[in-house]
Amino acid sequence: MSPPRFFGSLPTGQTVDAFTLTNAGHASVTILTLGGIVSSLRMPDRHGVFADLVLGFDDLTAYVAGHPYFGAIAGRVAGRITEARFSLDGSTHPLAANDGSNHLHGGLRGFDQHVWSAHPVTRPDGADSLRLTRLSPDGEEGYPGNVTVAVTYTLTADHALIIDSEASTDQATPFSLTHHGYFNLAGEGSGSVANHTLQIHADAYAPTDAAMTILGRRESVTAANDFRQPRLLAEAIPHLHQHHGDLYFLSAATGLSEVARLTEPTSGRILSVTTTEACLQLYTGVSLDDSLIGKSGRPYGPHAGLCLECEGYPDGANTPALGDIILRPGTPQRHTTTYAFTTA
Repeated sequence: MSPPRFFGSLPTGQTVDAFTLTNAGHASVTILTLGGIVSSLRMPDRHGVFADLVLGFDDLTAYVAGHPYFGAIAGRVAGRITEARFSLDGSTHPLAANDGSNHLHGGLRGFDQHVWSAHPVTRPDGADSLRLTRLSPDGEEGYPGNVTVAVTYTLTADHALIIDSEASTDQATPFSLTHHGYFNLAGEGSGSVANHTLQIHADAYAPTDAAMTILGRRESVTAANDFRQPRLLAEAIPHLHQHHGDLYFLSAATGLSEVARLTEPTSGRILSVTTTEACLQLYTGVSLDDSLIGKSGRPYGPHAGLCLECEGYPDGANTPALGDIILRPGTPQRHTTTYAFTTA
């Protein structure tokens, strides 16, 4: 791992550093202490030509100005909590309604907007690894409990980005993180992901209304949102709800298992996603509107990147039968998600 690089200072005066993990095959991933943002992820194509496969910016100013969670850790709870409130152990907790009437990705200042402490990790296998930690205090964004959180990024020799998370608390609280990366296997700034083919190993999803409010039901996938067989995104996106994508319930199998596969024909790159999480949120980047200029100097238009967000069921505090995301004292939560890159 190279020494940390100064990335900039926030208006508060806090310093943001960038850490770059590399492997012997010259792949690399750059992680910011702000929000645990993966700001760059460089992988080879079938000819050995490298490209940066995630949307983002080259400077801190652009991140501070506001962005749709590019590459960040989203939490305390990733996704939408219905009507911005939850009841837990007899108490009702109001939250910020920062997405219509719903609470999204941890609120007005979620985990993506905090500076984390960084600790390089020495692994027995020699893989570059970085552990980020923070304490989310009791009452932060309306959530109860002091929560100690660690997220560890590892870049393996075979071009896999492993994201391990762990958390503990002194009071019961909803807790469910995700990595909110926007992937384009042709390279960021190369245009739409419409030519990518996507497969998701899930036969059920959580329906939502026009405001993307989760309706508290589990339903079988339909012809519109069924990705059990690989589908070309150019053909699939027009049929998806609001062209946005749905939250899928994953297999109940224990341990790591592949939940999604994304391929891009020109480069030959393949992204395989494995996770211990219970759900996967597909987001097609439909809200990108050319107003944000990325690292390549090109604007990010609709579907410039695809999100495959592995997480718990976001509204689990209100509908526990669909997914238990309550973190309780004495029972730490641990999860692993891996984004593995190969070519064909």
